[in-house]
Amino acid sequence: MIWATSEQHSRNPSYHLRKGHLAGGNSLGSERRRTPRYTFIASAELIEEASDVRIATRVSELSLYGCYLDMMNPFPVGTLVLVKISAGDAFFEAKSKIVYAQPNMGAGVVFLETEAQYQPVLERWLDEASRGNEKRVG
Repeated sequence: MIWATSEQHSRNPSYHLRKGHLAGGNSLGSERRRTPRYTFIASAELIEEASDVRIATRVSELSLYGCYLDMMNPFPVGTLVLVKISAGDAFFEAKSKIVYAQPNMGAGVVFLETEAQYQPVLERWLDEASRGNEKRVG
């Protein structure tokens, strides 16, 4: 999972940090952040690999290596999932893993494998988000 730098949090804390989602428990902590994460609102679908269970959800934060998904009943930590994200006419998917889960709140996922065709989509979304052009879809 990717997290914003401490400097970025001191200037503009993310929703999840303000809500205490990253304090203790199943959080990864700021020392594990590799690149910034950005507010990014888009529709998503999670597909659990072993059982093919599907959950419609919403992305609320996005980074180069993962995202935060809003959902009431997240899969357990360690669950392997396929994440499919759509915003406007663009589509992204990646094999992923649940790295933290908070009942009635959501889950953080790390992207494990991203096919080459989807990487430019992710990079474009992040570029747009870094310039403050928050995407809002569905």
